[in-house]
Amino acid sequence: MFEFLFKYSAATFERADFTFASGWPVGLLIVLILLGAATIGYTLARRGQGLGAAKLAALGALQTLMLAIVLTLVWRPALVSQTLRPQENSVAVLLDTSESMSYGEGGQSRLQEAIAALGSRGLPELEQQFRVDLFSFADDTLELPALNQVPAPGPVTRIGDALLSVLRGVQSGALAAVVLVSDGADNSGTLDAARIAEIASFGVPVHTVGVGPEVIANDLELEDVSIPAIGLPGSTVTAQVSIRHASGGEAALKVYDGDAILASQTVRLPNRAGVTTAFVDIDVGKAGVRDLRFALDALPGEPNVVNNVQLRPMEVPEERRHVLYIEGEPRWEYKFMRRAMDGNSAVRLASLLRTTPNKFYRQGVESPEELLNGFPEDAETLFKYDALIIGSYEAAALSVEQQNMIRDFVSRRGGSLLMLGGRRGLADGGWGATAVAEVLPVRLPNPEAPTFARVPAKARLTAEGRRSAITRLAAEEAANAARWSELPEIADFQHVAGLKPGAVALLEAEIQGKTEPLLVQQRYGQGNAYVLATGGTWRWQMQLPHEDQRHETFWRQLMQALATAAPRAVTLTADHVFYGDETTVRLRAEVKDGEFEPADGAKVTVEARQGVVPAGSIELTPVPGERGVYEGTFEAPDPGIYRFEARAERDGETLGTARFAVRRQDGVTEHFAVQQNRALLERLAAATGGSYFTLGRLDKLPEAVRFSEAGIMERQILELWNMPILFLLLLALKAGEWLLRLFWGRL
Repeated sequence: MFEFLFKYSAATFERADFTFASGWPVGLLIVLILLGAATIGYTLARRGQGLGAAKLAALGALQTLMLAIVLTLVWRPALVSQTLRPQENSVAVLLDTSESMSYGEGGQSRLQEAIAALGSRGLPELEQQFRVDLFSFADDTLELPALNQVPAPGPVTRIGDALLSVLRGVQSGALAAVVLVSDGADNSGTLDAARIAEIASFGVPVHTVGVGPEVIANDLELEDVSIPAIGLPGSTVTAQVSIRHASGGEAALKVYDGDAILASQTVRLPNRAGVTTAFVDIDVGKAGVRDLRFALDALPGEPNVVNNVQLRPMEVPEERRHVLYIEGEPRWEYKFMRRAMDGNSAVRLASLLRTTPNKFYRQGVESPEELLNGFPEDAETLFKYDALIIGSYEAAALSVEQQNMIRDFVSRRGGSLLMLGGRRGLADGGWGATAVAEVLPVRLPNPEAPTFARVPAKARLTAEGRRSAITRLAAEEAANAARWSELPEIADFQHVAGLKPGAVALLEAEIQGKTEPLLVQQRYGQGNAYVLATGGTWRWQMQLPHEDQRHETFWRQLMQALATAAPRAVTLTADHVFYGDETTVRLRAEVKDGEFEPADGAKVTVEARQGVVPAGSIELTPVPGERGVYEGTFEAPDPGIYRFEARAERDGETLGTARFAVRRQDGVTEHFAVQQNRALLERLAAATGGSYFTLGRLDKLPEAVRFSEAGIMERQILELWNMPILFLLLLALKAGEWLLRLFWGRL
């Protein structure tokens, strides 16, 4: 209808410039319209006695508008457009033939639907104006001899690589546009903002055609699983799972290690399409490697069950983590904290309890010499611990060098520091005037009066605390909040001056209707710092039934978070822990010496095993510009668990070893995120000056391509004087005037 009334399409008006083809001055047109309006007004005033001012004004407006239209037509209104010269430009059509395009609705795959639409509405019109080059792409980009000769489905979607391959292959400036037909399910991990900017730099618009639904009905997808790559023997880790769903209900989640089930949980899904996050606790067990399989029970009639499973390996090295706890006075918190850690083989708690000014009671030491002289006096000894807890202990009991060592323990060693409230703790212990104050996540007040008070306080979860593994007493958020609300009050509390920028409060204390930070965490340098502004969590255990484990659970989770966050002298990582349809494993080792300074000039060798079978070895090479960092790649062609052990040596001395495990699997990548990624396709089109189309609007594509600013252009002048809308408007104006005169009896 628009083209019938206005002669040209709406896209033509949007992309063209308006002009007058006569070349006469526009000012003269305006003068003539004004003179005509004055003449009409004068004539009506002389001959229209008895009509009244309002009626004369209405007639004058209609006659003036008619005159203005006629004069404008005399000036020959036109559009000036730059369009591609017919048959002198090419268009590249890229058809996604990855395995996700084999999904479909109504008995027809997305690829079949796309081919049918291109064959009937897309390509014939494009071929009338341009030379069309057909390509298919999945993991590789191939030229297609014909639309019906597509290759077998590919194992991965590489949109960015396909576009750059075509754009770089152009030998002249005659490429007018690229048409990308895809569901947008790029799983190469390379189509980031930098890659899109590189594609846009060629100046060729990319028009995207989206295929497939944006929400998959009757489908559950285990979109992601986040879990530590390294676990401690005998510990419990928390996995964060993300479930994509089209509707509400319940999802049954199970976790297996091989054939043994480790956990089972029902996840409630809200009644809307989206992604729901849940947490599941897993007992790590003994040292070794865990081949974890997270699986969702399939819905009745669910078409895609491959995306119900995620595989994650976990390396469980045969080692313990070590925590040093110094306490300045015997108190219940010390006793119950140690009791909570009894039987935990993963974390050793070595403690120094001051019994007299110059005497300490040692517990949990591994040798008679450990901590014999009290707090460590050199960095190398302190840095052998993974975490440090300071209770009711004044800063003056340590030298300035030891205070600086504590700061370096967090910032350089990457250890964790936890400071507890107490009569000699935090501000009341004089820590605000030390280097340790820089590390803390809270500001310490000037202790004009004691900041530690014997007052009842109720622990409350914050929004961040609801998501933290440290404060998780139950798997579901509502149940966890209820478990915290049932805890007895603590009987003491220490005031702080507020949180530092970037600090996060996991718990708050409710005191006489006011809330203050109770458990606060912040990253500092390479490590983490915590403040627990009380010495009274032991009351939870004392006032609860003896079988209630909430106090023990809290301290075990907090202690495990403190200890496991600290890196070893040698750490080994990979860019993924799961490699789906990808064979190249990129390994990275960070090597430090005894004082955790970067170790340059080391020899780092990695031995690989697939299961129990040796799979080869590689030597990592130093990374330029990054001290103590070494990288290398390993080819893992076969599916399975690969275990890597790195050994770092320098000058004949072994600096340390580290282990890491990855999982290889084939035939899974294309079965995840199979819904149409419209946001990506629209972003790609907008960045390159193209447009997004659905298959139903494919008939609009040729005109959008015709106005491309790439390729060989020609200038066109499109006359507007003979638009049907103008003649209809003149007819309507004259008919309106005639009807008014008839109604007023003044024909």
